[in-house]
Amino acid sequence: MTRVPRGYIARRRRTKMRSFASNFRGAHFRLNRMITQQVKRAFVSSHRDRGRQKRDFRRLWITRINAATRIYKVFDSYSKLIHNLYKKKLILNRKMLAQVAVSNPNNLYTISNKIKIIN
Repeated sequence: MTRVPRGYIARRRRTKMRSFASNFRGAHFRLNRMITQQVKRAFVSSHRDRGRQKRDFRRLWITRINAATRIYKVFDSYSKLIHNLYKKKLILNRKMLAQVAVSNPNNLYTISNKIKIIN
């Protein structure tokens, strides 16, 4: 049976996969089957970790705010600070609060005073 030269579609598909695997090492960069397996695995991991990254940053922000509230005696705990913020309708998300707590604790103290004065 004679050899049939294949069209460009399969080659285009493999080149596309190869472009995704350009930073891989060893067989994961050279062999087509390994490339497809590793690229699929990388896509699964990146999809999963996008959600995980949001969770991890939220946990970090909460930890920073909690530590700052306890160190600077703003409130007894993080939960009481957040509860009072919601009660007084002060719209500050956790990312902003954590940034304030790390960079300038005096501003966190003034925020807490605003909450306490409104009480």
